[in-house]
Amino acid sequence: MSLASPTYLAAIPSPSTAVWHLGPIPLRAYALCIIAGIVVACWVTDRRLRQRGVAPGAVLDIALWAVPAGIIGARIYHVITSPAAYFGTGGDPIKVFYIHEGGLGIWGAVAGGAVGAWLAARQLGIPFAVVADALAPGLPLAQAVGRLGNWFNNELYGSRTDLPWGLEIHRMDGGQALRDEAGRPILEEGLYHPTFAYEALWNVGVAALVFFLDRKLRLGRGRAFALYVMGYTAGRFWIEMMRTDEANTILGVRLNVWTAALVFLGALAYFLLVRGPRQYLIPIGASVATSTAASDVSQVDLSARQAGEQPVAPEGYRVVSEEQFRHWQETGEAPPEPTGTDDPATGTTTDASGTSTTTGTSGTGTASTGDAATGESVTAAGRSDDAATAEERPGDAATDGGAAASARPAERDS
Repeated sequence: MSLASPTYLAAIPSPSTAVWHLGPIPLRAYALCIIAGIVVACWVTDRRLRQRGVAPGAVLDIALWAVPAGIIGARIYHVITSPAAYFGTGGDPIKVFYIHEGGLGIWGAVAGGAVGAWLAARQLGIPFAVVADALAPGLPLAQAVGRLGNWFNNELYGSRTDLPWGLEIHRMDGGQALRDEAGRPILEEGLYHPTFAYEALWNVGVAALVFFLDRKLRLGRGRAFALYVMGYTAGRFWIEMMRTDEANTILGVRLNVWTAALVFLGALAYFLLVRGPRQYLIPIGASVATSTAASDVSQVDLSARQAGEQPVAPEGYRVVSEEQFRHWQETGEAPPEPTGTDDPATGTTTDASGTSTTTGTSGTGTASTGDAATGESVTAAGRSDDAATAEERPGDAATDGGAAASARPAERDS
């Protein structure tokens, strides 16, 4: 290893500082990148939720549940998969709570964030699948921004390389590069694969893929989120095998490689087996009319505006077809409440005589001959604040959130 900076024709430099101090308060680059990623995810998700009829600002209520739950889940996953550092010989159990020292796992973040988002969706009366699909392209963008924190920390890199985009790595301690007698930052010998950058670029591609296919295929029922999961895990599978940081293994293969493969198969099965049209929502408990040319719903009570009153937050939402939703946007006329027994999975209503009917924009029931998978005939499903959301389908949504940290390289992302 060399104390002097070696010279290469081309290389990616790494920052020599990952922590700044504002008086006694440390400002960690990793935490700032995670926060920026959360902001990006919330912005994208809010726009997509509004396009499906959800009131503006609902994403903040969801984030208040999902982000803390995601952090807890990420920490739990790390501790479970790296127990020796806390419960092994020389370990210190109290350090389980030292999140500022690093140790967060994306798999636990997704699982914990999904639980938090599900709880928030129930409180708001929004089908969980709608939240998951809205989050699908925002989450990989958040992960891409968050990976910049690994660059500041000089961590999560791969093996040596002679490629022009090889990465310089500093010897770090406490968020600062160690320096030689001349005051120059000390570099590790050689260049390394920037695997965190590979993952960041891959995640941007996954977000673009989800945007494109969701717009083209009009995915619903959590299938857009399943597409994100498949795209992310496919990339994580090969990128994980390039990493050289310390990790637990099973049969000589890194644990996260096995996890990526299993999660990919689960998402693929969900994507292939689950069918149904995209769900749109009309608010309950607030007379909301909209008009938009860009499919971005502005939830404004027109009568309240004329009276100088503030818009009232909806008590919940009704699931309707896209045709009904567009009619409601243009006219402010909500479709009639369905009667009989509703099956949100197929979009049909069965009356007392056993006749299966659907509700169109005119409100007239007709014999159902449509295919629910195409969304050609879908009924509105009535909802209430405390009603169980029968139209929900399992899906994952989480915010890959983190806490302020300048961790040891082997512990940053398990």
